[in-house]
Amino acid sequence: MTSEQWSAAVRLLWGPPAKPARGPKRGLTLEGIALAGVGIADAEGLGGVSMQRVAAELAVTKMALYRYVPGKAELVALMVEAALPDPAGLDARLAAAASAGGGWREQLGVWARGLYEGFRAHPWLLEATVGARVMGPRELGWMERALAALDGCGLSGAEAMDSVVLVAGHVRGIAEQERAMAGGGGGAGGEGPDAQLVVMLGQVLRARGDDYPALAAALGSVAEQGGQEQALLYGLERILDGLGLLVERRGR
Repeated sequence: MTSEQWSAAVRLLWGPPAKPARGPKRGLTLEGIALAGVGIADAEGLGGVSMQRVAAELAVTKMALYRYVPGKAELVALMVEAALPDPAGLDARLAAAASAGGGWREQLGVWARGLYEGFRAHPWLLEATVGARVMGPRELGWMERALAALDGCGLSGAEAMDSVVLVAGHVRGIAEQERAMAGGGGGAGGEGPDAQLVVMLGQVLRARGDDYPALAAALGSVAEQGGQEQALLYGLERILDGLGLLVERRGR
């Protein structure tokens, strides 16, 4: 983002409701504009989104749209904010985990699965939420809840931040695999990466399994146990195991 785009994104995401910069009122809202972009991205991916396409979706001219949103970079920032699940909706799940006796580990698990669900619902978010950019209230709300789960664990602020980034990175990696196996389009795949991998390699291994006995045995086990989301949960548990060792060390 340029400095001008950065300032505009901050104003749109964090400022008071915007009014058109000039010209007659068209009845547009930032929320409506963002949701129109989200609909296009869900169907076609982020590459299908343009100011012209969104304007056509809203039955206005592109110039009318520019009165509300300066350009595509700012539009995408609004789309991210609109597409991310409201973190307030996560609070009940986090509270349920806590009331059931779950500590930071269970709460981070709930957080990670919620993030994964968001990426599955809108796979283009994986592309839109990288690099230096302005984050909106919802995105910061997700980060706040993950850090709050680690409060009182004895970690430094930097360690807590790195822990959240590590968990989020694992979730993103699995979601990226799933998106690639689904063809990289706008919609989420119906199966997890493990299940799809078994299907893709099954035919080859049936014919050449004797050449790859360890691989055949491992994939056979995945198929028997049900592979969907196994990679997500297995990796998450191992990350939390390691983080638990650090928390234990800090508590000594």
